[in-house]
Amino acid sequence: MIRFFAALLALTLLHTAARAAPAAEQHAEGQLIAETTALLRGGDTTVALMLTPEPGWHTYWINPGDSGLATKLEWTLPEGVSAGAIQWPAPHPAPLGELTNYGYDAETLHLVNISVPASWPLDQALTLKAKAKWLVCKDVCIPDGAELTLTLPVADSVQLDPAHSERFERDRALLPQALPTGATARFAVADGAFSLALDGAALPAARKIEFFPLAGDLVNHAAPQRLAQQDGNWRLTQKLSDYWVQTPAQVEGLWVLTLADGSRQSYALTALPGAVAAVTDSDAAAAVEPAVATGAAPTLGLGVALLLALLGGLILNLMPCVFPVLSLKAMALLKAQEASAQSQRAQALAYTAGAVLSCVGAAAVLLALRAGGEALGWGFQLQSPVFIGALAYLMLALGLSMSGVAEFGGALMNTGSSLAQKQGLSGSFFTGVLAVVVASPCTAPFMGSALGFAVTQPVAIALAIFAALGLGLALPFLVLGFVPSLARRLPRPGAWMLTFKQVMAFPLYLTAAWLLWVLTRQAGADALGLVLVGCVAVAFALWLFGRSPRGGFATALAVAAVLAALAVLASPFVRGGSAAPAAVGSTALDSEPWSSERVAALRAEGKTIFVDFTADWCITCKVNERGALASDAVRSAFAEQGVVTLVADWTRADPAITAALAAFGRNGVPLYLVYPKGGEPRVLPQVLTPGIVVDALNP
Repeated sequence: MIRFFAALLALTLLHTAARAAPAAEQHAEGQLIAETTALLRGGDTTVALMLTPEPGWHTYWINPGDSGLATKLEWTLPEGVSAGAIQWPAPHPAPLGELTNYGYDAETLHLVNISVPASWPLDQALTLKAKAKWLVCKDVCIPDGAELTLTLPVADSVQLDPAHSERFERDRALLPQALPTGATARFAVADGAFSLALDGAALPAARKIEFFPLAGDLVNHAAPQRLAQQDGNWRLTQKLSDYWVQTPAQVEGLWVLTLADGSRQSYALTALPGAVAAVTDSDAAAAVEPAVATGAAPTLGLGVALLLALLGGLILNLMPCVFPVLSLKAMALLKAQEASAQSQRAQALAYTAGAVLSCVGAAAVLLALRAGGEALGWGFQLQSPVFIGALAYLMLALGLSMSGVAEFGGALMNTGSSLAQKQGLSGSFFTGVLAVVVASPCTAPFMGSALGFAVTQPVAIALAIFAALGLGLALPFLVLGFVPSLARRLPRPGAWMLTFKQVMAFPLYLTAAWLLWVLTRQAGADALGLVLVGCVAVAFALWLFGRSPRGGFATALAVAAVLAALAVLASPFVRGGSAAPAAVGSTALDSEPWSSERVAALRAEGKTIFVDFTADWCITCKVNERGALASDAVRSAFAEQGVVTLVADWTRADPAITAALAAFGRNGVPLYLVYPKGGEPRVLPQVLTPGIVVDALNP
């Protein structure tokens, strides 16, 4: 039975991961256009995804820089027709605070060659279909996309389309050219800096030179590029990325010139390792403008992020959402006191492995989906009514087990025989997994910045930070398993443990009740009614398992009850839900829904703005809302200063809110912002006091 519920959790997590993010308001228009009035039979024709962002917004290059996502195209083409890769025009740097991104702030063509077979009939038009995904950013970032089609005739000779020919000519000129014959490029890495040398390249005179690497983790994109020139040979030095790991076999990128007339030319280069003297401030070429706007490097390094994640995981043990699972582990510790030291260490390691591996697994799913263009953050599984319902089933089942209805959980604690010991290790492992699952609604201090930092890093670094989070969560039980003197201070086993175990069932029932409340907010009363019926089916199945021998009619009836509970989760009432958007104002303050446009309008009016990024399943959010934000001191200060409160409700998936969180280096809620009198935003701590909020209102 415990394996069944583990499989149920895994299946619902995968179901959640497969959900597509809902559409957001567009701030960039996408269109599929062709350079010619027809497609060339037996040859290539250039088409393009034309992206036109609104003023002040930008999309991203193949290497987006410190943050962002590259635009993607997924083609659906007739048999025999093929599409090449996107050809990327030279980007512009886009400084944003301490970050620098690479992308496009004006109409840009993403060129693609379409090949049509020579056998295509001339009397048959050809329809090109593409699913485009892009990220468009201003002070917030919004994932966007469109299903695009273009139908054109096929001909043996083609003519330029006058409606678009100038656009293609403009952006084709920005495509990287090959370096002149005889030009060579080499690079070196030393003393925390990347240096590039370009020799023998007879290039036009330029008033600005920029280097854009294709690798995202090579250089600190916000650091200045120092340039030096002698006899037509160039050297460039830039600070290495804080997340650089090892010297690559080669470095690819664009060498982009801005000429005297303002036009730009780009050259593709591939540099091999070699000796390159770093450019110092004294020998930098003063005649060339800085290539990238200077900005401070991110202050949160890998070591600090690992420490913060470890501390955040440790503090999670004090959060109410984790307590029900800790009660299971407490029972295991009490029953394991008479076991050998080796067995106790094995139990501790199994629990730690469950916590760490489940953290890493959830992070891998999250990172993979984000790389695919999904707008997801930490706790994304709790935005799924199906997952919430499955977790409520599990909490109810564990509670009934501890109440004695069915003893399927006894194997979690048993350390007697070798077979039972094996079951106990698997039980400890699963308890660690469950601790991570239910910890998602709780955000401990230190976690927000660490996890926000993690999802912007290369995969290996990101997974290491999430592993540190799992290690912090498991650390108290790991220490108890390896320090016998501490374990001996626990109460001795006795008859009182049966009562204690039954008492510990009630936190599990409370957790199930809370999950059902969240389900109501997400999917409505109809979904709640159905899942309650499913809960009765789960309870009925456990009752049958607890009182009847295995096999026969009782077992078949129990299996039918479990299948009925699963069918409830699969119903459209639960999957789609019918709940209206949750009402704002749960902070006891007059408030309105958040949007980036509303923030911009209020800032233009000079208003002081308080933004509350929250979710119904976020325990820390609810504590802050019922405590500091509902206090008389905060209410009076908001009223006196005319503060406008905006609530960004992330209970259900919302890519605009996910992108806004990412813009402030966060990957989950809570996040609190104050814009004093329309000024620059201040980020408040995740755990609030009235004094913190009131003090933040003063510009």
